[in-house]
Amino acid sequence: MSSTQTLIDLIKSELKQSGVSYAQLAKELDLSESSVKRMFAVGGEMPLSRIDEICRVLRTDFAELSQRLAQAQPLRRELTLQQEREVVADEKLLLTAICCLSQWTFEQIVSTYRMSEADATRALAQLDRLGIIELRPLNRYRLQVAKTFRWRPQGPVMSFFRDHVMQDFFGGGFDGDAELLMLVHGQLSPGMARELRDRLQRVAEDFSRQHLLDQKLPEQEKRQFTLVMGMRCWLFERFKHLQRPAGVAKALKR
Repeated sequence: MSSTQTLIDLIKSELKQSGVSYAQLAKELDLSESSVKRMFAVGGEMPLSRIDEICRVLRTDFAELSQRLAQAQPLRRELTLQQEREVVADEKLLLTAICCLSQWTFEQIVSTYRMSEADATRALAQLDRLGIIELRPLNRYRLQVAKTFRWRPQGPVMSFFRDHVMQDFFGGGFDGDAELLMLVHGQLSPGMARELRDRLQRVAEDFSRQHLLDQKLPEQEKRQFTLVMGMRCWLFERFKHLQRPAGVAKALKR
């Protein structure tokens, strides 16, 4: 891929991370939306002067953009065991990490939780050191993790959630407006199970994307929601004593 196209792809990623749509960018640049789309299309032309204008919208500059392009590295899929221990050892750091993975702004974090600006800034700096985010001026940041990022299944963070969060979450009635709790059990082929897992991953991405889009709404029109999804090869422990041995079950089906 050419360096020019790579730069354009990076700018597109920056716009998406910042929640800036083509329509919003067109308004800022005093262009039509169709002109902006052609500019970002494969083979489109984007002069340096236009890149500078886009950088202004993104609150960055060309030098910073070029540096990220040159230093681009594969995004993290998970942290090391020691890094997770560091995150979970500090309550405010863990909270900030969760907020960042949900793409909350610095202002949202300090206005929603009892964290001083100094606390939040310190936590963002630690997350930058851990490689979860790339910290920018004015406490803006860019996620440095892949869409498939997850906490280690048996690691410190998930153990924390199992011990301190799951009971609280599932103790709710799930009967409020726009709430839902479903438990579905069935048999699937391994291939179909993987396909379904990928579709659930896309639902999580849609949730995160909608969070960004709704940031333009007034605070009184938004409510905090939490989405938890899980799928595993598992039989209800409570009903295991009722299950027939595999050989007997096959014989009865004949």
